[in-house]
Amino acid sequence: MAGAARRRDGHVTQERMLEEAMTAIAEDGLSSLTMSALAERLGTSGGHILYYFGSKDLLLLAALRWSEAALAEERRALLSRRITAERKLDRFLRLYLPCGPRDPRWTLWIELWARTPGNSALGEAQEELDRGWHEDLEALLAAGVARRRFAPLDAGARASELLALLDGLSTRVVLSQESGRDPRPALEVARSAVRALITPYASGTGDVPDGTDSEPNVTGNVPGGATS
Repeated sequence: MAGAARRRDGHVTQERMLEEAMTAIAEDGLSSLTMSALAERLGTSGGHILYYFGSKDLLLLAALRWSEAALAEERRALLSRRITAERKLDRFLRLYLPCGPRDPRWTLWIELWARTPGNSALGEAQEELDRGWHEDLEALLAAGVARRRFAPLDAGARASELLALLDGLSTRVVLSQESGRDPRPALEVARSAVRALITPYASGTGDVPDGTDSEPNVTGNVPGGATS
């Protein structure tokens, strides 16, 4: 593929392979992604890709890790923002949910879930990636309680409940079961669940402001981010 990033020796970089794999999944679906097809897109050989990843399963896992690493950076930036816990939580929902049925990250997640039983390596990878989301959401909720934005709650348990709900909604979006191809209803359902599960701190009791960031409640186009 013209313009593919290459090392000084002329070989396509591993990161470029992962990026192109995600693009191919978004365009043509996971079933159409083969080593030979990916190699043709990159202007290299299937053997060169296998040299780095060993198998299609390992390539897909590496692509998912690469995508999740970018989102982990987004989450870290979000948690450090000087905005209210409520707005942070809404942005978290957008980061988590897919952008539509062809979202490559969520396509890979569903494939990983299907292949995990009986595969300890994939199971460990799933737990590792899940842990990052859970820890960050738990920290967000705990900080919201500490700053008197949310009423007292079990942050760990509530994070598990919300993530389970988001997993279900995300799966329905990718399988085109959630109002067709529009991801926005899933975001509204997630917001409704947040209102039901997380009680605001009683007003007029000394709320502690999170900050003064006045940026509108929107998010950019990030891997896997739902838009409204």
